[in-house]
Amino acid sequence: MERLTISTDRREQFIDVTDLVAEAVRSLALDEGAAVIHVPHTTAAVTINEGFDPDVAADVLETLRRLVPHEAGYAHAEGNSDSHVKAILVGSTQVVPVSGGAPVLGRWQRIFFCEFDGPRRRELLVGRMG
Repeated sequence: MERLTISTDRREQFIDVTDLVAEAVRSLALDEGAAVIHVPHTTAAVTINEGFDPDVAADVLETLRRLVPHEAGYAHAEGNSDSHVKAILVGSTQVVPVSGGAPVLGRWQRIFFCEFDGPRRRELLVGRMG
């Protein structure tokens, strides 16, 4: 398994980690099969979506902010309940097929680390499936 360090600089942001994941897949000498990408944090997530137009990530973040506002009278005392909910909605794990030693993604797809409670130093785990 490869452990990648991700540094975030805002409370909420999407960081394109596609190239880092591809490097990790190469380090694992994974030629054919699948890679598991996992975020071991309760206020962050990982997703795959369009990476060509940065407005897509901005729109997704804005939609999540509207659906799950930062301050909405949550019981959790740390003040980051919205971050937990957003991480649950997006998800902590993705599985990506690998062929020819590289992640197989659609033409516009990229892999994003999703920060919902930053800025922080985070981990992203990349391993072999199975």
